[in-house]
Amino acid sequence: MDTHVVVWVVLDPSKLSQQAVAAIEKSIKVGNGIAMCGVSLLEIAHLVARGRIQTNSLLETFLEQIESRFVILQLNSQIAARAAQLPVSYPRDPMDRIIGATAIVEDLPLVTADAQIQQSKAVKAIW
Repeated sequence: MDTHVVVWVVLDPSKLSQQAVAAIEKSIKVGNGIAMCGVSLLEIAHLVARGRIQTNSLLETFLEQIESRFVILQLNSQIAARAAQLPVSYPRDPMDRIIGATAIVEDLPLVTADAQIQQSKAVKAIW
C-alpha cells in the first residue's frame, strides 16, 4: 500500500475507494495480511512531526500501532535496483520509487490514489 493509503486505513477509511477496500478485504480474508513498505513509516513520521497528520498518541506509539497492523516489507538490493530502473513516467520522489519497486519485486499490486503512479503503468495499481 502507498503511504497515504496506510494513513487512510488507520485514520480515515472513508477516503478509500471501493476497489481499495475490496483488495484489502480480500488480502485479509486470504490470510496474507496487508503489506506496506518500511519507508512508509519514515514518511508517516515526517508527516506527524510536521503536523500534517494529527494523532492522540506519541509518535513512536503511533508508528508501533501501524507496524502491528501491517506486514512490513523492507528495502533490499533488488528493490533498490528496481527503483532506479523505473521509467521516467513514474514519479521521481525516491520514496514513491521504493514503494513502487517493492510492489514489483514482491509481485503485489500497489493500492494507491496517486494518478501519476497509475498512469505510468509501471506497477499494477489498484484504486
